[in-house]
Amino acid sequence: MMGSRRHGRTTVRSDKGSTGRQVGRSILAGVALCLMALIAVSCGSSSKSTTPEPSSTAGPSAVASPSAAPSNTVWLCRPGLADNPCEGDLTTTALSADGTSTTEPVVPAKDPPIDCFYVYPTVSNQTTMSADLTIDPEERAVAIQQAARFSQVCKVYAPMYRQLTLTAITTPGQDTAAARDLAYSDVLSAWQDYMAHYNNGRGVVFIGHSQGTMMLTKLITSEIDPNPDARRLLVSALLIGGNVTVAKGQDVGGDFQNIPACRSTSQTGCVVAYSSFNEPPPPDSFFGRVGVGPRATEQVGKNLEVLCVNPASLSGVTGRLQTEFGTAPFPGTIGLWLKGIPSAPTPWMSYPNRSTAYCASTSDANWLQVDATDIPGDTRPTVSAAPTAAWGLHLYDITLALGNLVDLVRQQAAAFSP
Repeated sequence: MMGSRRHGRTTVRSDKGSTGRQVGRSILAGVALCLMALIAVSCGSSSKSTTPEPSSTAGPSAVASPSAAPSNTVWLCRPGLADNPCEGDLTTTALSADGTSTTEPVVPAKDPPIDCFYVYPTVSNQTTMSADLTIDPEERAVAIQQAARFSQVCKVYAPMYRQLTLTAITTPGQDTAAARDLAYSDVLSAWQDYMAHYNNGRGVVFIGHSQGTMMLTKLITSEIDPNPDARRLLVSALLIGGNVTVAKGQDVGGDFQNIPACRSTSQTGCVVAYSSFNEPPPPDSFFGRVGVGPRATEQVGKNLEVLCVNPASLSGVTGRLQTEFGTAPFPGTIGLWLKGIPSAPTPWMSYPNRSTAYCASTSDANWLQVDATDIPGDTRPTVSAAPTAAWGLHLYDITLALGNLVDLVRQQAAAFSP
């Protein structure tokens, strides 16, 4: 793919029409108002399980006060929890291009020097518009898939929050400001709890995807970006699948005024953001473009673009993705949308160098272009857009580059000095 490069981004032009992209319009109509609609979860076997019943515990109906007692935090992941999904067996089967496999022991760090603050994406199958704080199988599954492997390099903290459910984002009119404020109030309160009781001056990596990225973008904008003392503790922010913006042609100036894009593995206090596709985003996509989703009105008339930082090569050239995913089926609706991949005898499987990635752009979109490597005889599976082309590879945003992201945090932790 040829074109000019700016900040490591390839400009491409596509004459592809919208043929075949009308499939799933009824789904997209309900979610077009919600940028943070879905999640990157496992490339593991698709689950046939039915949608679980919602919890009988009703969530609060009013937006919680940001000054709510920090002790009210419900932690999905936190060091010392008896049943912590972010701590577990990380043993991995690595499948090579020639079909041979090796078993790799992966050991969580005993005393990592930094913390990770993770906010999970939209997974709740509860039938209410806002989820309550009950830890359901979906939250446990996504914490395993997206956050557990970071236990090699940091202590993982992940709060429950009253997110917009899958029901809400597929029901027109339910993605309201009040519902988003309710979700954010829990994330803010959990952050205040973490800072008051657990941080102790340690460096922090923020990790979010989709709705979780929306929550963290707001948190960083209000609590970290304008505060030099808070920025001093920022190792990095991995804000995936959430249309983080910058001024056109710049590394700052959109969502953040003081926190730039990451451009080297030794750089700290910076942001990695992208949305992945295996072809240019179609016209009806709501990832990779400014002015779509619930924040569209905030961006009208501003000289902004969506940030793309290649996790496989921060300097901007094409890099090889280190794909890692859990082999357990994912529960609920998300599991039904995922494409099945052969299982492994270990909890994790990796496909080293199965795909490459680079940041690409058209006149109105920026995205992470993911292509399968052309290795003779390589029959390892690849992922495709789901549930429709408009989503691109959103379901797999993190797992496609999970090995790269963990390695990046490892290098940033080594370079970090508070």
